[in-house]
Amino acid sequence: MAPFLCNYIDMIRVTEKIIIDESELLETFSRASGPGGQHVNKVETSVTLKFNVLSSPNLNDAVKSRLKILSGQRWTKDGFLVIHVDKHRSQARNRDLARLRLSELVKKALILPKTRIDTRPTRIANKKRLDEKTKRGRIKVLRKYVQED
Repeated sequence: MAPFLCNYIDMIRVTEKIIIDESELLETFSRASGPGGQHVNKVETSVTLKFNVLSSPNLNDAVKSRLKILSGQRWTKDGFLVIHVDKHRSQARNRDLARLRLSELVKKALILPKTRIDTRPTRIANKKRLDEKTKRGRIKVLRKYVQED
């Protein structure tokens, strides 16, 4: 992963055309668990980033629906995407990581899934399947009980 840079600008650039504005994000900070000694008890380093996907003007409906599927449990009933990060001991690094995760998730949602093209089995595969069925049928006929006259 690339090093984190703490330069807060008013937007997250996902692609050339898709930019998430700061006003669409809601960030809350809390105390993180884990190692850190007394520092962890007095500094709010954990970041919860909420992005209102349904009201975002930069994403079309197809991307929004794919984003809902990709986000899984991070999606709320209100249409918010919630990303919680408490990996680092620094609030700035956690904030950068949350924004990076958001942009990566939106990039994944931009990719159209490939549609499956129905294919027919080859003539040889079909012949092989029928031969196997015939062979199996012969085996079962030989297993039948033979009555004496």
